[in-house]
Amino acid sequence: MGIIVAIIVGAIAGWLAGQIVKGHGHGILVNIVVGIVGALIASFLFPAIGLAGESSNIIMQIIWATIGAVILLVILRLINRAT
Repeated sequence: MGIIVAIIVGAIAGWLAGQIVKGHGHGILVNIVVGIVGALIASFLFPAIGLAGESSNIIMQIIWATIGAVILLVILRLINRAT
């Protein structure tokens, strides 16, 4: 059941991040991957700066994953511009 929730949270977070960082609409599969990687980024980054990164509330999980996914998309955009 946990993997299904991770996929759903990843899909929502990836879609939201794509809406926030325009120009990154690559489909549902990429949205899921971006959202899951964003959640991983958030789970390491936020505790390191003193914010609680984990929550049992699904809305908070989506928010944290979206923030992580936005960070990922901004970094990818900067890398693409540099090349």
